[in-house]
Amino acid sequence: MNIDQLIKYALEEDVGTGDITTLACAAEDAYSTARLIAKERGVLCGLDVFRRVFEILGGGVIIDAHKRDGDTIAVGEVIANISGLSRSILTGERVALNLLQHLSGVATRTRSFADLIAAYPAKVVDTRKTLPGLRALDKYAVRVGGGANHRFNLSDGVLIKDNHIRAVGGISNAVKLARELAPFTLKIEVECESCAMADEAISVGADVIMLDNMDTAAMTETVLKIRELAPKTVIEASGNMDAKDIAEVAACGVDVISIGALTHSVKALDISLKFD
Repeated sequence: MNIDQLIKYALEEDVGTGDITTLACAAEDAYSTARLIAKERGVLCGLDVFRRVFEILGGGVIIDAHKRDGDTIAVGEVIANISGLSRSILTGERVALNLLQHLSGVATRTRSFADLIAAYPAKVVDTRKTLPGLRALDKYAVRVGGGANHRFNLSDGVLIKDNHIRAVGGISNAVKLARELAPFTLKIEVECESCAMADEAISVGADVIMLDNMDTAAMTETVLKIRELAPKTVIEASGNMDAKDIAEVAACGVDVISIGALTHSVKALDISLKFD
């Protein structure tokens, strides 16, 4: 994905035919300094994107960063000092902050889940539940936060879900059809809601089995069975994962835990830009 294209579209959307307020209030040659300040604790992510907004706008804006992506920031901490033409800083402020705050929110949320299962081998992974146009950045933020990435798009792998299974009349037929079309290099994953469904997925050689919306007792039983019958199979847990039960899910012995909430409903981290 072309990140510059995304930034240019965001600037066009925000600026329209011109930043009237800034053009009225700031002289063409006015020069300012400012500070980027954390207003809540979290994991910083998106500094290069923040900087790129101002590079595209022009005006010689310099971002002197004191932190890097992946660093924990505290309330009141100065993340960077900013200097350049006042008009450029004022016009780019909102787009730059929107992206930085959102990505830092994703990284912070991911870190919180990753910390909860740090004692287990399981990895926290994202999903395709991202805002259109932001997937590359969202998935980057997940990695910065200590998570890993699931498939980037529909061409990255075969994931046979409940509606695919219903559409073709069962797991076995769905896997058969997928093998006929997909390159041999792509793994085939099957979403299973019961131990019986997992049995069928194992029998047709699924590479990855997703245990969806299972309680921990059923999940533990199914994981043990998969390990016995198909020890090389990757096991994924999914389905409304939240902080209160993720450690219990990890304790079931799964390899990955996919969490849509890392990106689809994340709260932006509060960061502000203040002129000196």
